Amino acid sequence: MAAAAAAAGGEAWKPQEQGLREICLLLEQQITPGSDQAAIWRQLQHYSLFPDFNNYLVFILSCCQDRRTEVRQAAGLLLKNNLRSTFSSLSPQNQQYIKTQILPNLGSSDRAIRSTVGTVISVLFELVRVTGWTELLQALLQCLDSNDLNHMEGALDALYKICEDVPEELDVDVPGLLERPINIFFPRLLQLFQSPHAVLRKLALGCVNQYIVVMPTALYMSMDQYLQGLFLLAQDASADVRKLVCSAWVQLIEVRPSFLEPHLRNIIEIILRANKDQDDEVCLEACEFWSAYCDANLPPDGLREYLPRLIPILLSNMVYGDDDESLDDAEDDESFPDKDQDLKPRFHSSKFHGSEAGDDDDDDDETVNVWNLRKCSAAGLDVLSNIFSDEILPTLMPLIQQNLLRTDDASWKEREAAVLAIGAVAEGCINGLYPHLPEIVTFLIPLLDDKFPLIRSITCWTLSRYSRFIVQSVGHQKGQEQFEKILSGLLRRILDTNKRVQEAACSSFATLEEEAAEELVPRLEIILQHLLCAYGKYQRRNLRILYDAIGTLADAVGAELNQPKYLEILMPPLIAKWQQLSNSDKDLFPLLECFTSIAQALGSGFAPFAEPVFQRCIGLIQSQQLAKIDQVTAGVLYDKEFVVCSLDLLSGLTEGLGSGIESLVANSNLKDMLLQCCMDDAADIRQSALALLGDLARVCPVHLHPRLLDFLNAAAKQLNPLSVKEAVSVANNACWAIGELAIKMGQEVSPVVLTVMSCLVPILKNPEGLHKSLLENSAITLGRLGWVCPDVVSPHMDHFMLPWCNALCMIRDDFEKEDAFRGLCAMVRANPQVATNSLPHICRAFASWHEIRSEDLHTEVCQVLTAYKQMLGAGGWEQCMSTLDPQVVQKLARYGV
Repeated sequence: MAAAAAAAGGEAWKPQEQGLREICLLLEQQITPGSDQAAIWRQLQHYSLFPDFNNYLVFILSCCQDRRTEVRQAAGLLLKNNLRSTFSSLSPQNQQYIKTQILPNLGSSDRAIRSTVGTVISVLFELVRVTGWTELLQALLQCLDSNDLNHMEGALDALYKICEDVPEELDVDVPGLLERPINIFFPRLLQLFQSPHAVLRKLALGCVNQYIVVMPTALYMSMDQYLQGLFLLAQDASADVRKLVCSAWVQLIEVRPSFLEPHLRNIIEIILRANKDQDDEVCLEACEFWSAYCDANLPPDGLREYLPRLIPILLSNMVYGDDDESLDDAEDDESFPDKDQDLKPRFHSSKFHGSEAGDDDDDDDETVNVWNLRKCSAAGLDVLSNIFSDEILPTLMPLIQQNLLRTDDASWKEREAAVLAIGAVAEGCINGLYPHLPEIVTFLIPLLDDKFPLIRSITCWTLSRYSRFIVQSVGHQKGQEQFEKILSGLLRRILDTNKRVQEAACSSFATLEEEAAEELVPRLEIILQHLLCAYGKYQRRNLRILYDAIGTLADAVGAELNQPKYLEILMPPLIAKWQQLSNSDKDLFPLLECFTSIAQALGSGFAPFAEPVFQRCIGLIQSQQLAKIDQVTAGVLYDKEFVVCSLDLLSGLTEGLGSGIESLVANSNLKDMLLQCCMDDAADIRQSALALLGDLARVCPVHLHPRLLDFLNAAAKQLNPLSVKEAVSVANNACWAIGELAIKMGQEVSPVVLTVMSCLVPILKNPEGLHKSLLENSAITLGRLGWVCPDVVSPHMDHFMLPWCNALCMIRDDFEKEDAFRGLCAMVRANPQVATNSLPHICRAFASWHEIRSEDLHTEVCQVLTAYKQMLGAGGWEQCMSTLDPQVVQKLARYGV
């Protein structure tokens, strides 16, 4: 067996008794609660300096059967971590010793030891691959063929971990082997589907499932046998096996739906049964199938006949389970302090110039992002509603009504699930629900005051899903009354004593704010009073969501916020918190984002608060740049989010204050710090830095002038093909910033024009898969460069005129498009002969305007077209016009030709 397969070698090494005792004692201490882990870690680090330390660890794991299992496991896990970083530097003798000692324990009688050995083997295999450890393959095969349960399980466990980590490494040609390892293992794995031992069936199926996505030839050629095995195991006695069967169906329909199409009816029946399995994890895995089916673009007809059976199952599974952990904290009063695990990691999105406000709905009504059957079922219903639309309502609505009519306290979970279902189908079934929405909303409003917190919270979410309808209805009296009731209801719930309800209400209110915009203006004072009252009572996690609601409010109402009575409510608490938080406190992140929105909304009204905010941002960036080099001197740990958020707030200040920020920039070292950020190795820092560069170029370019070429070169570097591929958002902001610098600095940008142009033209020529904003900014910047340096750009027009004009046609009318067309006119005037071949494209670009508001530009366009008409003569002009769409010719008439 495994012992026989272990190659002789490295046997000369023997542990010293004292060293062995010391390490075992240290490992004992490590697994003892309350021990000094830092001191133990330091001692282990000291031991790791000895070249044979890993030999001791593998010896303890493999040979010290007189030691506690937990100590041997600790040795194995430490060995695993050490091998990742040190194996390649070990002597060949020590490497061989470790490989030789580990294999005999594949069949250990102790399952915990077998599992740890499998983990170490998978890490070792990842490091040395097949060719570096052929003895492993022999050992695994001997164990699998041994008929000894321990050896078979140990081998399968190791093999599963290898398949999970590096599946492709078993699908390679190996010198000395007639077949690839995967071809040797697969027949044995498929055969083990019929093993009487559940653990072997589970591990064998788990191994094969790892190959669905990569689909090697071995699995492709065995697909019929594999599918037969899945059908066989679909009703396995082991829940773990049934779960893996469902997982296989889901993965197969995602990556190779064609394999399943002949069997879909049988599979759907199996999944429907699995959706009602007694084991929740099997139900969850089965539930993933419905979204996967819809995403696979399979014909909806294949699922349509099952909807009357499927929808009740989904609705039933949307009811909170008795063991749902969300129920445990549903009663959390606001006085209970947040636990550390409640404070989810938050991720700031770097500023992106040209992005439009996207649909940022978070359809997750839970505060703890644990994916479970309830959420998966709601997501499945959502996807089905988008595919089948109103077809699902005749089945769904009677079930919802039935649950809502159950008003006894014992049925609150069913009522809650019904409200969740109404929210889940808000998008897909809106046409069928539209005539009934006033009644639905009327029914939901009282549930905002339900005695059960989770009904209050889900009602907030569901109402937010209908925000667009609610706001659209304010034009008539009943709609206006409903809007008022929803607004006041959400504001009440924002001040709820239950933390879960607070969070749901705050998030839902932010969604309503985005839709309502100016409708909020008459109610600003009462809204601000509620939000700032919440500010005084919320704990850390919900404060983060409240900041978002305040920032969204500022975005929604804009300059309307700039009134003394509103600022007196809004700013003092925020400024107090701003001063209270230290430079290393991550609660600064959402506050920085909130201030960004407020600064942009208030404009010059933010001036009284600008200087301390500006200086704090500069200080934050400086301390983080120092921390990146020397954390001890900086006194803070490096975290790039401080830099990104600070840069974005400086952008918000620049946009809001305009030229009013000039004195702050003049008295700071911002330009040098900004240049360093433009060259940072973190893409999101570069992205935000380049956005700020463009904003500063607009309002105070004089302070960028001393480092102009450095800024231009740093930005141009982001536009080479590799950089665009790796970080398209950075390239987008770089492109825009160069254009802004060009129109402010004029011909001073000429040293980089050809470099930038050589990067922009490939973007315009190969637009497939690129963000629309990058294409627009590339076209605008190319035009701006042509406007300020026409003599440099125009000789190359014939290389880019067609894709450039195509891109110009797609840009909406605004001042940036005007700049680009000034560049087009300037280049044509500078080199009319080169542009003649592209005249039809130029004409189409001119015709793309709905209206040129600038009289000067309109005159320039007229002059260009008139000059070409004269140059070509009547015959040539008519010939050119005949190549154009009649609508284009008609639009050109506005230019007098």
